[in-house]
Amino acid sequence: MISISLCMIVKNEEEVLSRCLSSAEGIADEIVVVDTGSADATKEIALKHGARVYDFPWADDFSAARNFSFSKAAMEYILWLDADDVILDGDRGKLLALKETLDTGVDAVMMRYDTAFDAQGRPVFSFYRERLIKRARGFQWEEPVHEFLRTYGNVINADIHVTHKKPNRVGEPGRNVRIYEALLARGETLSPRGMYYFARELKDAGRFEEAAGYFNAFLASRKGWREDNITACLELSRCMAALGKEEAALKALFESFLYDAPRAEVCCQIGYRLKGRGDYCLAVFWFSLVERLERPVDSWGFMELDCWGYIPFLECAVCYDRLGELEKAEYYNELAAAAKPDSQAVAHNRAYFAARRAGGKTLSLFPGE
Repeated sequence: MISISLCMIVKNEEEVLSRCLSSAEGIADEIVVVDTGSADATKEIALKHGARVYDFPWADDFSAARNFSFSKAAMEYILWLDADDVILDGDRGKLLALKETLDTGVDAVMMRYDTAFDAQGRPVFSFYRERLIKRARGFQWEEPVHEFLRTYGNVINADIHVTHKKPNRVGEPGRNVRIYEALLARGETLSPRGMYYFARELKDAGRFEEAAGYFNAFLASRKGWREDNITACLELSRCMAALGKEEAALKALFESFLYDAPRAEVCCQIGYRLKGRGDYCLAVFWFSLVERLERPVDSWGFMELDCWGYIPFLECAVCYDRLGELEKAEYYNELAAAAKPDSQAVAHNRAYFAARRAGGKTLSLFPGE
């Protein structure tokens, strides 16, 4: 059985830290908590859970703090979590089993990171992250923001999920944009990954023109990872749409096909753009294409899970209804029901279809349509 150091960096996490550490109880053989300037009871909570606590002056560099935390680990493998992460019971069992059976020739274990959820708590946004690392390999964190571990060697995927349960509080507004802009002001150059994530931050801040410039620069560098290239096209399209440039928005989506087979997230966005201009025949082609796509279950890229069934099925129902093809509309609504039996949208649509067939007065299809 391997031994595991849990390494964390924290600041003002008294609301969630105990929950996180309790979920890792029995998994970690030691806990290393690096505090970057808490003014609450974070350090006291960590100590109560048996952690070794270190102070580290914050310098707008997440990698520096994480590398410092890794330097304090003593066990064979390092597991890292953020304070607002938890390991749910089912995944705890899988991780404990992995601890018992992991071949020590494995250098890193990738695990799913679920970060957004629907009203029933099901993940709708998920991606793999390097999560369990062989300490002797000396892998280092890179990038001051949106940091990552550059792993290599024997890296495996595990069917284990870490769940991100962000508390209802607002973090420092614009922190990541500020860090990137300070870096540029010092005359430093962004890596391709830095350009990509700076563009995402600018987009989220509503600075669409600037974001588009960095997405284009990232893609022009031809040094991006395939999955980031695809997502950059997707996000560039959203920027163009926000700027009212519909043709450019569609062009960016089709550019993603240069990097790999069509992804459901992209097909849905193409469908939205075409539906928005009333071209329901063409829109339904792109929404229904998702049925024939093979979902890349082991991809390390971002995945909007509802785009791989539920959303395009609902949208096909809308498009076919507007084309006057009621039978096909009902068929796709039932496919959406198979994906999410408790969907309020599906239930609303069933009532709509029943009223239409009965010849009675109906509401519009889908709330908000």
